[in-house]
Amino acid sequence: MIRELAFYPGCIMQTEQYAYELSLREVLPVLDIELVDINGFSCCGEPLKSVNRLITLVLSARNIAIAEEKNLDLFVPCPICNLAFSECKKILDNDDEMKERVNNFLAEENLRYKGDSRIISILELLYDIVGVDEIKKHVRKPLNLKAAVHYGCHMIRPTEIGRPDDSEEPRKLEEILNVMGVETPWYPEKLDCCGGLLNMNLPETALTKTGEKLQKIEEQGFDLLVDICPWCHRQFDGKQKKAGETVAAAINLPVLYLTQLLGLAFDIPMEKLGLNLNLSPVDTIIEVGGEA
Repeated sequence: MIRELAFYPGCIMQTEQYAYELSLREVLPVLDIELVDINGFSCCGEPLKSVNRLITLVLSARNIAIAEEKNLDLFVPCPICNLAFSECKKILDNDDEMKERVNNFLAEENLRYKGDSRIISILELLYDIVGVDEIKKHVRKPLNLKAAVHYGCHMIRPTEIGRPDDSEEPRKLEEILNVMGVETPWYPEKLDCCGGLLNMNLPETALTKTGEKLQKIEEQGFDLLVDICPWCHRQFDGKQKKAGETVAAAINLPVLYLTQLLGLAFDIPMEKLGLNLNLSPVDTIIEVGGEA
């Protein structure tokens, strides 16, 4: 049975990280997930959190309320947006006074946050809702690869908000990859930050963190890095060359979104998965997908 979900792409996916959206729109229909595009969504509010927390709550609640008007759960693949909505839901569902305060703002647009819609991440959708057994049924080309996984900080922390996997020993991403034939050995830097959120204030530190993680992954013989966050992907894929220069290393590591790799395993043509938009050297991975 096809499951409909309101699709909240967030800002970076629609302005820069097009490959993530392209691959989502190709892979999810194979798994009987229909993404419903809704007019009126705005920023999640997370960038304003350190300036005005109330405005962050209002913006998050506004987007959730728009999905609630359609009686749809909200699929939010960007972990930063997902965390903003999850935190908003936790606060408003447990604080009637704050919920009413936020709804007073929303009333100007004839909107009201009720708390009916579930906020769904990419991990929850693929692992908890679709399930690895269902994913395995659609694998047409098992991939003989050794992948380093990167969850990203916002996908698994903070635990008290309610995140889709364990903050210390996350395993869902690995289990999804394993049914595609991909090996996912543990590595010491698995939970290290990408450095992305330091770009504004400490750009060299940000690139150093990015470069150090990529360098360690390459040294341990991984074929590629797999991520699920557009902000992390921007660091590892888009800024790989500069990050390598920062740590005095020539890094040449393919970086793919989980959904791009799923698409290759499902035998979806590479051009539909946005692989031509990746800036890291993904040609070797595409060749493996073609040979499988």
